[in-house]
Amino acid sequence: MPELFDLYDNDRRPLGRVHQRGIPLPKNLYHVVVSVWTINERQQILLTLRSPNKHLMPNLWESTSGSVHAGERNQDAALRELREETGIVANSEEITFLGTTRKEASFVDIFVVRKKVDLSEIVLQAEETVAAKWVTFSQLQDMERKGELAFPISYQFPPFQALFTGQ
Repeated sequence: MPELFDLYDNDRRPLGRVHQRGIPLPKNLYHVVVSVWTINERQQILLTLRSPNKHLMPNLWESTSGSVHAGERNQDAALRELREETGIVANSEEITFLGTTRKEASFVDIFVVRKKVDLSEIVLQAEETVAAKWVTFSQLQDMERKGELAFPISYQFPPFQALFTGQ
């Protein structure tokens, strides 16, 4: 069964139509993507390494992310993606919505999950990711400067930065 997304206009008004994954979106149509940043008790950020077999951005580090399925709530999609990509099971008390940023063909809803998780507990999604690691915010910024991070770089979103910089 093909993966379907709800479609939105420039102002994120639902259009009452769906779109199939893998087919390019027409101009001025959008779908919703979630970006989930997991932060442990030491203020470290979980990153996963995209599989070398991925068509887009192979061998780059990223936070958990994925598209919201048609009819799915954004928070439910965030928790689902986190579970699918890392094996981490979180609940609604552990996840915080930070806000939305608009990209070329998507609205990216950014979430933070605060959870104590040992790296040995991470279960990687075979076709998606091949490694995981914890980094500091400073290390994350350094990785971006070196071109080691996949798009979208949601950490540049001011409410996310404020978690680490206090600004």
